[in-house]
Amino acid sequence: MRAARLIKMVLLLQSRPSMTAAELARELEVSERTVTRDAQALSEAGVPVYADRGRVGGYRLVGGYRTRLTGLARGEAEALFLSGVPGALREMGLEDVASAARLKVSAALLPSLRDAPRSAAQRFHLDAPAWFRDPETPAPLPVVAQAVWDDRRLGARYRRGAEEVERELEPYGLVLKAGVWYLCARVVGAGSFRTYRLDRFAAVAAREERFERDAAFDLPAFWAGQAERFGRSILRAEVVVRLSPAGVRALPYAVDPAVAREVLERAEPAGADGWTVLTLPVESEEVAHSQLASLGPEAEVLEPVALRERFREDARRLAQVYGL
Repeated sequence: MRAARLIKMVLLLQSRPSMTAAELARELEVSERTVTRDAQALSEAGVPVYADRGRVGGYRLVGGYRTRLTGLARGEAEALFLSGVPGALREMGLEDVASAARLKVSAALLPSLRDAPRSAAQRFHLDAPAWFRDPETPAPLPVVAQAVWDDRRLGARYRRGAEEVERELEPYGLVLKAGVWYLCARVVGAGSFRTYRLDRFAAVAAREERFERDAAFDLPAFWAGQAERFGRSILRAEVVVRLSPAGVRALPYAVDPAVAREVLERAEPAGADGWTVLTLPVESEEVAHSQLASLGPEAEVLEPVALRERFREDARRLAQVYGL
């Protein structure tokens, strides 16, 4: 355990000019006192770890020291070859680069681990596109991907409904969601971060000018926040529905699970008949009809009246179809 921690400490110091005891403690998940002891142990073992004293001090490696620790365990080697998504890399124009990198890593592995790439590939495969749709690669994707890698500004024309708007963007990251590519970018002049669907760009052009990334920007956290806000923003209507116990259990499979959990937590306790009445936010009556129809007789719509009448008509037609 300690040996692995010491190795990680050397690799951390090798990747940065210096780190404070607090930073190392956070990365290694230990106390600052343990960091001090580990630094002393490394120094005694011949690794030139130097401690700078003072308020802005920290730990660093002296004289451009580079570790020769290149061994990988089997699990680490297999996990490494799971890190890429072949289809996404191909669409971004990075397939050849990724292939070359994998070959170099394969060549550096111990003979006993040379089968790690095949071992991982034959056990796990990520298929990003959604079912029942042919994935399409947006034409601007390679240009945008290169700009993301190079921190270059983008000039873009973006389709918003029937209009096209021009934007100067600082492209921070790309997200592939259910087969659809999105760009997370900061709008030059506005300073705000926004999300754009790549297939709605009418044109993009990479600028020569580079931008300085905001070190505080966290792409996964930003996307999670955007996705949650989007999911809630489209819920512009409400329906009052009565659910059987089976309907309550099935609700998270019919609507957004997070929304289902929230409304069930706020709902009044079930009545004497075991049925629960709740108010459900929905995108529209049309969408609610499709979602709640999947619950069949385990759900009864109470309001709005128009939607209730629609289900009543569904029931009448089903009765005719089945000869009831």
